Amino acid sequence: MGTSHAYVTPSRRNEGPPHYQRRQGLLGANFVRREGGWTVARILPGESSDSKARSPLAGTGIREGAILTHVDGRPVDELTGPYPLLAGAGGTTVELTFTPAEGEGRARRVAVVPLIDERPLRYQDWVAKRRAVVRELSGGHCGYLHIPDMGGSGWAQFNRDLRLEVSRPALIVDVRGNAGGHISELVVEKLTRTILGWDLTRNAQPVSYASNAPRGPVVALADEATSSDGDMITAAFKLLKLGPVVGQRTWGGVVGMTGRHELGDGTVITVPMNAAWFDAYGWSVENRGVTPDLEILRTPWTGRRAATPNWTTRSSWPWTSCPSTPGNPAGLQRRTEPFPPTTPPTLLRQREG
Repeated sequence: MGTSHAYVTPSRRNEGPPHYQRRQGLLGANFVRREGGWTVARILPGESSDSKARSPLAGTGIREGAILTHVDGRPVDELTGPYPLLAGAGGTTVELTFTPAEGEGRARRVAVVPLIDERPLRYQDWVAKRRAVVRELSGGHCGYLHIPDMGGSGWAQFNRDLRLEVSRPALIVDVRGNAGGHISELVVEKLTRTILGWDLTRNAQPVSYASNAPRGPVVALADEATSSDGDMITAAFKLLKLGPVVGQRTWGGVVGMTGRHELGDGTVITVPMNAAWFDAYGWSVENRGVTPDLEILRTPWTGRRAATPNWTTRSSWPWTSCPSTPGNPAGLQRRTEPFPPTTPPTLLRQREG
C-alpha cells in the first residue's frame, strides 16, 4: 500500500526482568581512548532554555583533557570505557573521579546525575554549530532557525530563537529532518509577516510592527527526511513565494492519521484518515514530495560536517540581496523598510518644516 502514515508496531517490547530495563546513564560529553585512559574530548555546553538539554559535567569544574578513572569507586576499564559502569545509572546520582589533564594536580571527585537521553542536548549543540557556520559565512548578516518537527517541541524551538534571528538582514529556515506534526500554519503565519512600521520607545530599541517579522530575504532548507507537516510547510513556502527552497525533494507523506489503535495482543496500528490537496500540486505531494528550487545532494560524508561544499559555494544567496548590497538572485524578495528609522518620521518632518 503506497499510503503514508500506515504503521504497525509489534507488541513485544520491554521484555525481561526489571533490572534489565534500567536506563543507561549518559554524561553529555565525548570521550576518547588515549594512552593515559578515557579522556574528555569535549563537554557539551547545554542549553539553559531547554530543561531536557542540561549538561551533567558543565559547571563541575572538570575541563576537557581530564581522564575519567573511576565511576562510583570502580575503575574504568581501558578497553570498554566508562559506559558499562553507567548501566542503569540514568537519573541517579553517581560519583566520578577525574585525573586532571597531563596529570597536573590531584584527582577530583564530582557527583553528577547522568542523563537518560542525550538527544535534546546533542540536538541543541547541532543547532548551535550550524548557526555558527551561517554567521561565519554571512559575516553575521544572516539568521538561522531549525525546526525539528511541527509539534510542541518544534514550536518551542522555533520561538526560542525567533526574535533574535529574524532581526538580521536575512534568514535561513532549516526544516531538514522535520518529523511533522500539525502546526505548520502557525509557522507560516510568522514567516509571512510584513514590517509596516516601528514602535519607538524612550531608552529602548525599536520594535517592528508587526513584531518578529523577517527583515529581508528568506531561504528554506529541506531534505528527504522533511516529512508530513514538513512537506506541507515546504509546499507553502514555495506557493507563497517566501523564497527559494534549497536541498532535496521532501519525503512525500501528507495522508495523515488520527491517533493509534491497540489490538487485542497489544499490537498498535494507525489508520490513514485525511489527505492534503493543493491547488498547484493537486494530490501529487503524497508519494512524491516537494521538489526544491535548487537541488543540493547531501551525502553521508558531507552530512558529518556543518555545511556541504555545494551549500557553502551558494551560501551568499540570502544575504547578497539585502538592501545594503547589490545583487538580488531570482526568487529572493526584498522587504519594504527592513530596518528601523534613526529618527521617527513625524519628528523628521517637523524638523524639515
